[in-house]
Amino acid sequence: MRASKQRWFVVAVFFFFMLLHQSDRLLISTLTPDIMATFQITMAQMGAVSTGALLVAAVFYPIWGYLYDRYGRAKLLALASFIWGATTWLNAIAPNYRAFLVTRATTGIDDSSYPGIYSLISDYFPPKMRGKVYGILELSAPLGFLSGMILALALKDSIGWRGVFYITGTLGIVLAAVIFFGVREPKRGGSEPEMAGVEQVTTYRFSWPAAKALFSKRTLRPLYLQGFFGVFPWNVITFWFFTYLEKERGYSGTTLFVTMAAAVLVLAAGYPLGGALGDALFKRNPRGRLIVAGIGVLTGAVLLTITLAVPATDPGLFLLMLALTALFIPFAAPNVIATVYDITLPEVRSTALSIQYFIESAGAALAPLIAGVIADRSSLQDAILLICVSTWILCAIFFIFAARAVPSDIAVLREQMRERAEHEKALQAGAA
Repeated sequence: MRASKQRWFVVAVFFFFMLLHQSDRLLISTLTPDIMATFQITMAQMGAVSTGALLVAAVFYPIWGYLYDRYGRAKLLALASFIWGATTWLNAIAPNYRAFLVTRATTGIDDSSYPGIYSLISDYFPPKMRGKVYGILELSAPLGFLSGMILALALKDSIGWRGVFYITGTLGIVLAAVIFFGVREPKRGGSEPEMAGVEQVTTYRFSWPAAKALFSKRTLRPLYLQGFFGVFPWNVITFWFFTYLEKERGYSGTTLFVTMAAAVLVLAAGYPLGGALGDALFKRNPRGRLIVAGIGVLTGAVLLTITLAVPATDPGLFLLMLALTALFIPFAAPNVIATVYDITLPEVRSTALSIQYFIESAGAALAPLIAGVIADRSSLQDAILLICVSTWILCAIFFIFAARAVPSDIAVLREQMRERAEHEKALQAGAA
């Protein structure tokens, strides 16, 4: 298979992996009322289910990051897919709430496997294209939510929520075989522009000095801080929004499905659009990706406030405003990932992103539970609005600080890669 075809084949494989994996992770939102009815639990107890999985994922992020930077990423990703399938099956057979809580927590092991995907993809595509490619991969989240919702709504009455989990778990095991046999491991750093024309590239692997140096990068500090707050909104919306529409806006049947489907489809378009805008502005200004990210979160905060204020008696206006809000919400995601890789050495990129996701999970693990507690005392609308708007404003502030520092950190990486390229050329000249 030619290199150009191989890299898009790899993108396609991991897009479907992430799509189906996100379907499995996020369909629990649609199944929440049925699961709560099965175990006779409160919203706070149901929020604890998601919190448990997020906490386990947080613990495993640095573990996966180290393994990806130390060993072959493709084979480890196949293992992650198998773990996804196996733990989902265990979750499906849980006989009571306590067992369901524990087995759902084990699904967090594979939830933290994504840094290996982004690291591997970064060695197939140069920096100027990564925002768009990451945007394509990131749209698997909303499309996964939509496909999970469709799957749950179509099958939950006939085979039950447990049967839906059996299906998604089986798909994880099938994809493990596809990744194991079909995905090749590229050279770390081989796609960096400085390596153009270098026939052989030394394989660099994880080193503690390089990992420790991550914390000296002034761009990463505010990015890591915004990560703590940045996924609060996503976790609250994906976990509770379906229930909010059903219980507080009185939506059901076709209205519920059309509203969610329209919002999710527009949200999906926001990922590649945000990534493409970030790439375009990055070519003109090294701060471009973070400018797009900041605009996205601020606009989302304003529009969500307006959207939730629309009366329940006007579903048409609510749908319009919800779709407009959804377009801007994902702008930050592909640009944050691309920025992390714009400033880090290839052999610690999985570790760098794992730290980002570890911090995100540590904060976001509390989001569904906090929202459930606020909802029990007030309403889901208040919980969603308070958590989303406050955290998006904080993220915009952190993006400003990161944007001030990113040009110098990019320049440092480019100089490091030039030195490596010269070293490789000298080695090849000596061998000749």
